[in-house]
Amino acid sequence: MTVASEIRSESAAPVARALPAKPPGRVRLGTLNNLRWLAVAGQTAALVVVHVLLGYPLPLLYCAAAIGVSALLNIALAAIFPAARRLTGREATAYLAYDILQLAVLLYLTGGIENPFALLFLAPVVISAATLELHYTLLLAGWSFAAISFLARFHMPLPWTPAGAFHLPQLYQFGIWISLVLGIGFTSIYARRIAGEAQRMSAALSATQLALAREHRLAALGALAAAAAHELGSPLGTIAVVARELERELPKDSPHGEDFRLLRAEAERCRAILARLSEPEEAVRGAAQPQMPLGALLDDIAAPHRGLDVEITIDMQPGAPPKVWRTPEVLHGLGNLIENAADFAAHAVKVRAHWDDAALTVDVMDDGPGFAPEIFEKIGEPYVTSRPRWRAYTNPDRDPGAELEGMGLGFFIAKTLIERAGGTLTAHNPAEGGAIVRARWPRGAIDGDAPPELAFGL
Repeated sequence: MTVASEIRSESAAPVARALPAKPPGRVRLGTLNNLRWLAVAGQTAALVVVHVLLGYPLPLLYCAAAIGVSALLNIALAAIFPAARRLTGREATAYLAYDILQLAVLLYLTGGIENPFALLFLAPVVISAATLELHYTLLLAGWSFAAISFLARFHMPLPWTPAGAFHLPQLYQFGIWISLVLGIGFTSIYARRIAGEAQRMSAALSATQLALAREHRLAALGALAAAAAHELGSPLGTIAVVARELERELPKDSPHGEDFRLLRAEAERCRAILARLSEPEEAVRGAAQPQMPLGALLDDIAAPHRGLDVEITIDMQPGAPPKVWRTPEVLHGLGNLIENAADFAAHAVKVRAHWDDAALTVDVMDDGPGFAPEIFEKIGEPYVTSRPRWRAYTNPDRDPGAELEGMGLGFFIAKTLIERAGGTLTAHNPAEGGAIVRARWPRGAIDGDAPPELAFGL
């Protein structure tokens, strides 16, 4: 069994993949509810201190109603939705917009922007800047700006001693308005930049961990391959010897002679593959060999995979083909793709090469059933498979009981090797049926004047 036979079940390209579901929001409902409970508690405490302890007159009933509505809304949301629910950008914006409106109502009843608690207009906008998309933050900033501008002109008197009223000079009120607007803008930009830096650092850390995990997996596969080569060498040798002896004992006109010759040839081929695998330094990391024309290289790679029931053709772009380096990464990576296409093709596999000044592209196309949709989200992961190795759908005479599940390593190995050579690997199901796997390298990556340097080591 070859590790290249299951690429179909573990690969699919972004171009063929159904549009992914909208990613969940970054803000949990429970977090915003807790913040609102803090606001309700703070507002209630402020009313008690101002009205009861300081004795300042204020419209207590209206203020209590505004705070009570927020409390009831929080209770309703907690009863309807789970606290772990992540809000979409639109839902979180509506949530924060209400908080701005409720604060504006309280400040209208208690002095407008003369009230020192007007500073709290910054909180919803800063939360949005740190967690939501830019257009939602701009919307909330505009909503806060409108509320501040309204309260600068229209509001009830600031609660003060019964003996007199307190009024700030117009110029000072204008300064407060300017400070609130600038504060919202500055803190929002600062919060957004800090949150962006944190996201980039997190993404870089995740990418580094993923690369290390891939490296550990590939190194483990190398050790597994060497062990398999050692353990399977003797049984394959025995199979070859027995097949040769049986072939000699058969009459010359026996219809089974060709079958035994094929069995012996395949056993020898398996021994050759295992011999290469037992030398991981040569099989995977070996030094680049001399260059050769792309068409000749593809024909050389496809030759071992041409079977009796599948036709493999090479289609080259007109003109002189570029010369590419015979690196193990290119040979084994494309070999995996072609072998897998031959395993899953109904009748034909076409390898098409084309190039321009920017890139060199090799498409491996087959007329098989295409990629399985259930594994689209697991591209590049090892040990992911959903299809049997044998092509029972193209050979109905094959014993169904002989269907074997592959190891699910083909796409992982092919993708890793091609990326090591500086390329990318994508795949999709064309509208006319079958499947296409595309390997693409920037010019100079594998056809430069000097052998390519590996993108990363084992």
